[in-house]
Amino acid sequence: MPAAVVLEVPGPSGTREVRLSSPDRVLWPEVGITKLDLAHYAMAVADPFLAANGDRPVALERYSEGVDGENFFSKNPPKGAPEWLRSVPVTFPSARSHPLVVLDEPAGIVWAVQMNTIVFHPWPSRTANTDNPDQLRIDLDPQPATDFSDAVPAALEMRNVLREAGLTAYIKTSGNRGIHLYAPIEPLWEFLDVRHAVIAAARELERRMPDAVTTSWWKEERGRRVFVDFNQANRDRTIAGAYSPRALRHAPVSTPITWEELETCDPRQFTVLTVPDRLATVGDPWADFHATPGRIDTLLDWWQRDLDAGLGELPFPPDYPKMPGEPPRVQPSKKNADNWDADGNPRTSVVE
Repeated sequence: MPAAVVLEVPGPSGTREVRLSSPDRVLWPEVGITKLDLAHYAMAVADPFLAANGDRPVALERYSEGVDGENFFSKNPPKGAPEWLRSVPVTFPSARSHPLVVLDEPAGIVWAVQMNTIVFHPWPSRTANTDNPDQLRIDLDPQPATDFSDAVPAALEMRNVLREAGLTAYIKTSGNRGIHLYAPIEPLWEFLDVRHAVIAAARELERRMPDAVTTSWWKEERGRRVFVDFNQANRDRTIAGAYSPRALRHAPVSTPITWEELETCDPRQFTVLTVPDRLATVGDPWADFHATPGRIDTLLDWWQRDLDAGLGELPFPPDYPKMPGEPPRVQPSKKNADNWDADGNPRTSVVE
């Protein structure tokens, strides 16, 4: 294999040539998938990949030595990016702004592979309005001693919850043990509102399935339940996009599926090696994703109902600034209630 190959990648702007260095580098040793194999995968799934992830800010999770090596996130366009590659400025929780890559055509995905990207993390908002998501995302995360099969009943009931709120839910495997539900929404609300809508849906699901589902942020309180990770709805919190590979040894892919497939599918069967053939035979289950975007008014009414009933804000990620109404960022088993006021702030008598 030569030190580099040049791939001709067709797209809406014509065919572009993308140089791929070290094409024979093995990225997934267990299954022998090389960098060139990943580039071919990117070309094969480009259309549904871009339908799901295109025209969005994207963070690139890069592995220069394959999935068994170290990784890092690119949150700026890497040096040497081609002039035709678009970027868009986004505002982060720190209030700082800087650009993220935007993927508009198949050559962009192949270029990202050249930059050793394995996992693609798109924002839930589009480039024309990065502050207002057009997707409501719910991450069902099985905890230790639970698995994909435990998340299935939770996903089915969450579909009912969202339907009752006027939303149409689509589903994909996470690429690991979890399940992701997405609902297209009109981009009329900013991230904090969408987070509150997700919390409202999560709390409703928890009420219906208290022994199987939890919204507890602290791991010591979750037990053997499926965690609804509401913090994935925050600004600059992303999950692997549809058709994105994952950096696990069997080369899984976060794969859109139909609701009819959910109870019988094996997510381990959706891999870089198998998903192109799946698309060729069954098509893209998300082909009509953006046909009927919904609204989150009902979920926000539920959020307010729960506030009025005494359920407040939930914890934010530790790197976030202190948020209004947020409870103390202290592990419950280590919390001394006498040291905190009703708003979750340390009392002045606490010595830091």
